[in-house]
Amino acid sequence: MTPAPSKQREMEQEAQSSQSSEAAAKAVLLEECEEQFGLLQKLQNEIILADTEANDDQSNEAVNRLIAVTSELEQWQEMEPKLLTTSPEVLLAVGKEELQRLNNQLKMVLSCSQAKLDAQKKILKREQTWQAEKKEALNAVCEKITRLQRENEKSEHSVLQDMKRKINNLKDYHGSLMEMLSDMLAEHFPLPDPHGNGTKKKRAAAYDAEINLISLSEIIERLTNKTLETPHDPYVTTDDTFWPPYTEMLLRNGIATRHPEDCNKIRLENFLDRKILNYNICIRSMLSSGLR
Repeated sequence: MTPAPSKQREMEQEAQSSQSSEAAAKAVLLEECEEQFGLLQKLQNEIILADTEANDDQSNEAVNRLIAVTSELEQWQEMEPKLLTTSPEVLLAVGKEELQRLNNQLKMVLSCSQAKLDAQKKILKREQTWQAEKKEALNAVCEKITRLQRENEKSEHSVLQDMKRKINNLKDYHGSLMEMLSDMLAEHFPLPDPHGNGTKKKRAAAYDAEINLISLSEIIERLTNKTLETPHDPYVTTDDTFWPPYTEMLLRNGIATRHPEDCNKIRLENFLDRKILNYNICIRSMLSSGLR
């Protein structure tokens, strides 16, 4: 049951022997390197001495040196490199050291690459998050634009419908007002009796039965239509169909006015200009009273 300690001792002896062999191989390699370095120094010294003993003809020397260097370069290119030593122990030790150095360099490259990869992953994750946020914002904006367009279309449609409804209401209201006005005028301002029956005042206003008088409502309608259709020439020519009492009533109550040059023409009073005139008169009176 004692083979285990013996194996351990054998392993320790092998490790010591390998370490001693590596040290010896390094020593041998160093000796060969020193020999080669000494040879290199010797060659360099010979080159320096050759330079000091150069002739005066510099051009010939430069040409000769160029030829020599060219031939030496060709020899070195054709020559295969030789190992400094052929000892397997030395080559094994040098190979182990070179592989260890290369392994350390590759580890450093791997760590740098891993760090760059991690940084790129973080940047990619941040960019993906930013892209997702931008997509959400874009979708929200698109939805809002669509909603606003729908609301705008609905609002335009509703405004149009509301305007049509108001116009119809105004037309109905205008029609009802015109009917009420026509009924009121027909009731309170009827056409005169063609036979002159009644009081003395009414008999004085009697007229020829052959003339077809128009009602007060029709007179006001003609004046209104003329003012709206031709505002530059709003006057209507009165004829026998206009009953004079109704014409005088319109003139005296400020509803109509005569033409300044033709007394047979009347027009509807411009109530807007009258309102502006009354407003100016009121303002002037207020200013004059304030100055006083």
